[in-house]
Amino acid sequence: MILTYLLAAFIFMPIAELAVLLKVHEFVGLGKTLALVIFTGIAGAVMARAEGMRVVMAIHRDLTAGRMPAPRLMDGVMILAAGLLLVTPGLITDAAGFLLLVPAVRAAIRAWLRRKLEAKLREGSVTTWRW
Repeated sequence: MILTYLLAAFIFMPIAELAVLLKVHEFVGLGKTLALVIFTGIAGAVMARAEGMRVVMAIHRDLTAGRMPAPRLMDGVMILAAGLLLVTPGLITDAAGFLLLVPAVRAAIRAWLRRKLEAKLREGSVTTWRW
């Protein structure tokens, strides 16, 4: 199931990104489109680094206080994903990356993932993978 989604993403995302970039090119021209893609990549990487450092400090505070930093670790994974999306050329991936840098969006995703996991635990349908 996950492989199906990944395959679809690798096939359709580049096509969607190209379509969006061509539309933006029609409105603002090639130079401004390229500048926009480069700017969002650089700005996003800087923002992801800053947000990542905040999360690392929060993890450190949690560990020092003897608390499990699970929510912060999930934030760290989402910030890593945001960074990868932001350095990938394209405006759709940049928008998704910027959204993942917003703490409220990450909190909503964490809550959704928790509900999904709890439902799977209740159903007894949790699958584990071993490497």
